[in-house]
Amino acid sequence: MVERTVADLIVDRLQTWGVRRIFGYSGDGINAFMGALRRAQDRVEFVQARHEENAAFMAVGHAKYSGDVGVVTSTQGPGAVHLLNGLYDAKLDGVPVVAIIGQQSTSVLGSAYMQEIDLPALVKDVAPAFAQQVAAAEQLPMVLDRAFRAALTERGPAVVIVPHDVQKQPAPDLGQEHGIVVTAPTWARPRILPAEDDLAAAAELLNAGSRVALLVGQGSRHARDEVLAVARALGAGITTSLLGKPYVDETLPFVVGTMGHLGTTASAFLMSTCDTLLIVGSNDPWTEFYPPPGQARAVQIDIDGRNVGNRYPIEVSLVGDAAGTLAELLPRLRPRQPDTWSRDVAGAVDGWRRLSRERAHTPADPVNPERVVFELDSRLPADAQVAIDVGSCVYWYARQLRLPVGVPAHLSGTLASMGCSIPYGIAAKLLHPDRPLVALTGDGAMQMAGLSELVTVSRMWPRWSDPRFVVCVLHNGDLAEVSWEQREMEGEPLFPDSQDLPDVPYARYAELLGLRGIRVDDPERLGAAWDEALAADRPTVIEVITDRAVPLLAPFPAGAATLEKMHQGIAAEGDAGRPAAALLNVYAAQEGWRAP
Repeated sequence: MVERTVADLIVDRLQTWGVRRIFGYSGDGINAFMGALRRAQDRVEFVQARHEENAAFMAVGHAKYSGDVGVVTSTQGPGAVHLLNGLYDAKLDGVPVVAIIGQQSTSVLGSAYMQEIDLPALVKDVAPAFAQQVAAAEQLPMVLDRAFRAALTERGPAVVIVPHDVQKQPAPDLGQEHGIVVTAPTWARPRILPAEDDLAAAAELLNAGSRVALLVGQGSRHARDEVLAVARALGAGITTSLLGKPYVDETLPFVVGTMGHLGTTASAFLMSTCDTLLIVGSNDPWTEFYPPPGQARAVQIDIDGRNVGNRYPIEVSLVGDAAGTLAELLPRLRPRQPDTWSRDVAGAVDGWRRLSRERAHTPADPVNPERVVFELDSRLPADAQVAIDVGSCVYWYARQLRLPVGVPAHLSGTLASMGCSIPYGIAAKLLHPDRPLVALTGDGAMQMAGLSELVTVSRMWPRWSDPRFVVCVLHNGDLAEVSWEQREMEGEPLFPDSQDLPDVPYARYAELLGLRGIRVDDPERLGAAWDEALAADRPTVIEVITDRAVPLLAPFPAGAATLEKMHQGIAAEGDAGRPAAALLNVYAAQEGWRAP
């Protein structure tokens, strides 16, 4: 009989915390932990990524799609360093992740040993809620318990570092004695509500408004019904942050879409004309798209008091859970009938829908990337899960895809790290192997991480009850968002050595892995490609050859203000910039702007 070790105790404690899946990549610093996972593979699944960064993204994806703690593990040195990007994604988007990192044996620490890195110093910023190196077997249960409670309470990453020799020590039998702390692997979500006086003040302010707007973020994840009830009572329009988009029904006439640089013209109308603003669970950083200070009186609801007043000069702060706080606020509101403001908001939404359709059908060479997502919009299964990468594909997701109620969609929102979509998608698919998964990505992100994790998909998919895992690659040979940012923000031409991408046959690569590949270079074939992929008997890569000249134009008035700089940058590109200049003029004209 194998003696139980600290490594076995780690697995047991994780299981007690409800962990059924750990993402990671092996190495000598966690060999003992890998042995324990092998012995417990009927209880806890180990998911091997192709790279530790992607394993961390998978853990973040697991946390985002499930609402539970994501767990990732790696060896010391380079493995630990590789985790950082995914852990920062968890920190900035506020999701609970626990990282278990190996370390060289305690006997050699401080000797400049092979792969020795000061891990507590390395993770100090990314895991401010909790980071601890375990020095003794008796310490391990307490440290793991505190890590999970910190991750859940602070909604961020926590790190547990376990030296190799500690992993191999016998599992302790803890009793009550001096120098030993016996803890419990338990945590409960609190119900936090604002004070009565604050609720009364918020209701008074909101009732006094005549043009009310709601800005809804990811903090409304469990408050969909309450958000709609408050909006209807106030006759308000609703816009969302990028992270809040999945939690509001965008088919409703008073829901104007996403706010910000990649948002809609209807959201710009709402925020530029409202006189009252209610912010619900959002810490969206695009402050230039908020109402100008002084235009709107504001109330903010957030469970984290550090976020209140962080983006806008509010008058009333309501620190509390979004659903509970809105439920308490609702009876204090004076319901109003539809009025001119309601009709104006609905008109802005109708105008945006016409414009977004027109943009999607604007001719491009060969395919307009907006059309790709437009064609998905009517075909996305009601039980789908969606993963979005970072880059120009986020713009088309935000503007062209209206998610069916209950369809989760996630991306690296605040860190905005390329390469997240396929790892996120794998985590989502492992949670719900009976549901189709759609991932939207650009060719830059696909080359950064997607191609390697497509290998992981090829390994896993035969075990899925629903084999549909559709990856749509917008192939334009360009880091398009960077190219347009250069023009918009700097008035600079694109820099081909920096932004041009190698030509990769993504559909053929999928076929080499035993998956299905579909290549599209005709916009009229997009619908059929989506239909084929969503009916396929295996994962599918749709490679769409899109036009790099399609502009990433912000909604008015911000977009109009950048036209001159954009044209300045494009003019410096000479003949190569003519297609971009022509399409930019078309898009500007569609919004009634005059080209400079």
